[in-house]
Amino acid sequence: MEIIRSNFKSNLHKVYQAIEEADFFAIDGEFSGISDGPSVTALTNGFDTPEERYQKLKKHSMDFLLFQFGLCTFKYDHTDSKYITKSFNFYVFPKPFNRSSPDVKFVCQSSSIDFLASQGFDFNKVFRNGIPYLNQEEERQLREQYDEKRLQSNGAGTLSYVSPNTSKCPVTIPEDQKKFIDQVVEKIEDLLQSEENKNLELEPCTGFQRKLIYQTLSWKYPKGIHVDTLETEKKERYIVISKVDEEERKRREQQKLAKEQEELNDAVGFSRVIHAIANSDLNEFKEMTTCVFPRLLDTKLMASTQPFKDIINNTSLAELEKRLKETPFNPPKVESAEGFPSYDTATEQLHEAGYDAYITGLCFISMANYLGSFLSPPKIHVSARSKLIEPFFNKLFLMRVMDIPYLNLEGPDLQPKRDHVLHVTFPKEWKTSDLYQLFSAFGNIQISWIDDTSAFVSLSQPEQVQIAVNTSKYAESYRIQTYADYVGKKHEEKQSKRKWTEDTWQEVERKRLNTQCISYALQNHYYHTNSLTATSTAGKRNLSPSPEEADLEARISGEISDTEFEQTESCAEPLSEGRKKSKKLKRMKKDLSPAGFLSHTEPCTDELENYSGTGSRLCGW
Repeated sequence: MEIIRSNFKSNLHKVYQAIEEADFFAIDGEFSGISDGPSVTALTNGFDTPEERYQKLKKHSMDFLLFQFGLCTFKYDHTDSKYITKSFNFYVFPKPFNRSSPDVKFVCQSSSIDFLASQGFDFNKVFRNGIPYLNQEEERQLREQYDEKRLQSNGAGTLSYVSPNTSKCPVTIPEDQKKFIDQVVEKIEDLLQSEENKNLELEPCTGFQRKLIYQTLSWKYPKGIHVDTLETEKKERYIVISKVDEEERKRREQQKLAKEQEELNDAVGFSRVIHAIANSDLNEFKEMTTCVFPRLLDTKLMASTQPFKDIINNTSLAELEKRLKETPFNPPKVESAEGFPSYDTATEQLHEAGYDAYITGLCFISMANYLGSFLSPPKIHVSARSKLIEPFFNKLFLMRVMDIPYLNLEGPDLQPKRDHVLHVTFPKEWKTSDLYQLFSAFGNIQISWIDDTSAFVSLSQPEQVQIAVNTSKYAESYRIQTYADYVGKKHEEKQSKRKWTEDTWQEVERKRLNTQCISYALQNHYYHTNSLTATSTAGKRNLSPSPEEADLEARISGEISDTEFEQTESCAEPLSEGRKKSKKLKRMKKDLSPAGFLSHTEPCTDELENYSGTGSRLCGW
C-alpha cells in the first residue's frame, strides 16, 4: 500500500492494526546517499573495532535523507498454514508545513541518486507528496509558537492577523507603496459598505507588501474584519479579507489554530527514531535500538552464520531470496491481505522499500523453517518466537571486519585478542606489493589499509609477531608494532589530548575570570583612591597619581584579598557545571516507543559486492 501525504492520516489506523496483529515485520529504507566523504571501502578497514566502525559511518552519513520507508507485516494463519502479509511504502520528505517550520538542508550523492533512478524510483512523488516530519527540538519550538498564538487569540481584543511588529498607531508607508496600500484600503471600504459581498481576495503580492497590509489594517480596522494569508498551487501567497462580527472572528481564529495544530501533528512523522540515532554514541545507539526494537534480527547475519554459512554463497538480498527457493530450503506460502497489493518476486521490484521489506520477511521465514528440519521429529513451521532463532537476536552484521562478525546490541561487543596482528607505518609511496615483499618470509598474510602511510597486517601464526617486530628495530623507512601496543598508545594519546583540552580550558577560564576580578578590584581601588584625593572645596580632581596609584601594579596581588580570589574561583565552578548540564540535556533528547524489527543489512555502494542500493532491511517482533 502506497502511503503519501494525502492519504497518510486516513490509512494510519491500518498501519497500527497491521503492526498490532503481526507475528513479526520487516522494514527497509532508501536514502539520498551513503557517505559524504571517502567511499565506504576506503573509509573502513578489516580491523576496525565496532566503536570505530560506528563512528566512521556515522560521521559521513548524517546529512542524507530517508526518501522511502518500507514496512511489511507477517501474520501466520495456522488454519491454512500460510503467512498473511501487509506491505506499506511510505514516501517521506521534510517539507516545511508553514513559514515558521524548519527548512531542512540535506546532501545527495550522485551515484545513489543515479542508482535509484535506474531502478525507477519516483523522485517527484517524494518531493511533491512525501510525508513531512520534524525532529524533537523542531517540534518543541513550533508547539511553543502555537501555544503562544493560542494564548494571544484568547486575549481581549487580540486580532488573528496582527503581526509581531504591528503598530497601534498609523504606519509609516514608503512613498513607492502608498498608492498600493491606498488601493487596498479603498477595496476594503467597498467591501464593508457592500451588502452582497462578504469576502475580498487581493492579488498575490510580496512579503513586504503583505506586512504593510497587516499593519495598516490592524490600526485602521481593529474590529469587523478577519484577515488570512493563503497560497496558490504555484506557491504564490495572497491575502483574503472577510467581513465578520466579533463572534465569527473568534470562531475563525479557533479554526485556524485547530488547523495549525493538526498540521503540526501531521508533521512529526518518523523523525523521533531517526534523530535519536543521529544524536547518540554507540552505547546510546544500542540502548535506543533495543528500546524501540526489543527483538531485532538481521537476516544477513543469519545467512552468514552456521548452519547457513556453508550452503549460502551470496548474502545480498536479491541473491539470498533466490537461493532460499532452492533445496534444501522450502519457499513459504504467503498471501496478501485483502485490500493490500501483492508482490511477484519473479518481476523483482528491488529497491522499492515495501518490496525489499517483503522479501526480507520471506528470507527469514525460509531460514527459520529450515532450522526446524534439525528437530526430531522435523518441524515444518517454526514460529517467529521459537527458541531456535534466539541465538540470532539483537546482533547486527559487521561487513569486512575480519574477526568481529557482528555488533552486539544487548551488551559488550566481542573483544578478540588480535595477537597475530601488526600495525605498520611506512613511506607514502609504498604499495601493497611492498608490504607483501616485507613480510614474504611469514607465509600467508592479510593486509588492511588504514591510510596512505599505515596498515594492519595479519600473520598466520601469533608466534611470528615478535619476530616481525624485532626485524624493524633498526629499520629506517618503516616501523612495526604489535596491535596491543598500537591500541595502548592510541588510548594514551586520546586520554592525554582530552586531559590537555580540559586543563587548557580550565586554565583559560580561570585566567579570564581572574582578569575580570582584578579589573573590578582595580576599578574599586582607583575609585576609592580618587575619591580620597578629590578636593571638594575647589571642585577639582587631583590629576597627579597618589603614591598608592603609582605603586598599584606592583602591589595588586596584595590589594586583592584571598576572599576575592575565592569568589573568582567560585565564578568558574557554575560555568563548568553549566556546560556539563547543557551537554547532558542535549544527549537526553529521546522520545522512544516500544517496537521491534528484523534486519537485512546491506552494503550501499557498488564497490561493496557490486551493490549500489541505499538501504538496509530489518525485521522485528
